[in-house]
Amino acid sequence: MKHNRYFDDRVQSLGFSDAGGDATVGVIDPGEYAFGASREERMTVVSGHLWYRVPGKPWLSAAAGEGFSVPSGVTFEVKAEGPVAYLCRYR
Repeated sequence: MKHNRYFDDRVQSLGFSDAGGDATVGVIDPGEYAFGASREERMTVVSGHLWYRVPGKPWLSAAAGEGFSVPSGVTFEVKAEGPVAYLCRYR
């Protein structure tokens, strides 16, 4: 398991591998952040509400239980107005 910290600890995650492959589970403090995706990602919001934007698309949102995919090789943006917990699966 690996502890990841980004943006002065405002985004943190634990990376792990299981039968489903590589994943992270983490938390996002309120704010706006940009991440590079080196692999395809499937983000699922566990709690809270997250705004997201992938290149070429408008801002969209995901609430608890909802998710979105990010293609590999892009930079995507997220905005959190309150605390958000998420699960990210890598493909």
